[in-house]
Amino acid sequence: MSDYRSIQELKTLDPALAVPFRGIFILRRKTTKTARNGNPFLSIELSDGTGSFTANCFGDSAIFKVCDEVDEGSILRVSGSTEYFNERFSPRLQAAEALSPEEAAAEGMLGKLVEIPPEPEASLWADLVAGIEAIEHPKLRETVQRAIDETEADFRGAPAAVSMHHAYRHGLLEHTVHMVRNCRALLPLYPEVDGDLAIAGIILHDIGKLEEYEGEMATKVSRIGILQGHVVIGFRIARKAAIQSRLNADLTERLEHIILSHQGEKEWGAAAMAATPEAVFVSMIDNLDAKMGMVQRVLRNSPEGEAFSDYLPGLQTRVLLTPPDKSH
Repeated sequence: MSDYRSIQELKTLDPALAVPFRGIFILRRKTTKTARNGNPFLSIELSDGTGSFTANCFGDSAIFKVCDEVDEGSILRVSGSTEYFNERFSPRLQAAEALSPEEAAAEGMLGKLVEIPPEPEASLWADLVAGIEAIEHPKLRETVQRAIDETEADFRGAPAAVSMHHAYRHGLLEHTVHMVRNCRALLPLYPEVDGDLAIAGIILHDIGKLEEYEGEMATKVSRIGILQGHVVIGFRIARKAAIQSRLNADLTERLEHIILSHQGEKEWGAAAMAATPEAVFVSMIDNLDAKMGMVQRVLRNSPEGEAFSDYLPGLQTRVLLTPPDKSH
């Protein structure tokens, strides 16, 4: 039996003890910083399918050299001891070595390194297909289908973010499907919203993220993602599909507007403020699922017995993990 511990297992250990451990993780991010004495150190984030943690590697350590020489997305076998700083899990790392995917597979760990949603990909994809089929307007349905057909392979596996929400394999698919489900449940309450446009806008609202992000084992923003961003990229993808499908000018403009405004606020990345019933509706559902996605993820990844999660920047707070007391 492997003596490697998952990150979730490490976080369940007694925080008062410095427990030695070994693990195989992905180097998701590394940032070079300078200490007060002028010496360089690395702030790194390591992850597996159960969670992530950050740690510092100082310039005079062996682990600094290893992490400095490998790229983000590399697989590392590390050893260290558990430690907490300001109530946040931040282990002291002692040694590291880079592994190839084949070596990680030989250790029985490759399939445990990447987080995936709890719902199977096939089930999520079936619901996305059903969402497209629910669009009654033929040209609007054709527009969405054309865009999805051209990106299916990437769409099925892509994350929805680098770190904020649904930031794992199949995360974009999960986020989109959850939004479609919310949309179809809420549409009867808001007859002013055109259901075809709302569903079409939801399915295509984040399609630009397929080009905004890159990386197989660790996600980072691509060159075009930095220079244009997923809102502009998604606008271009939708416009191309609409022109090829001969969608009329009014529906094309309204669909594009949903994509351009779905971020909700300009400081969050929206190119325009939502100005149609459908755009307001989609931006609110997007915000709801993004935030609830953060809650769902932390609930399933937090160690059992913990009262509160770590601080979540996207929610600007820690989440209470214990269920409501309904015993009386």
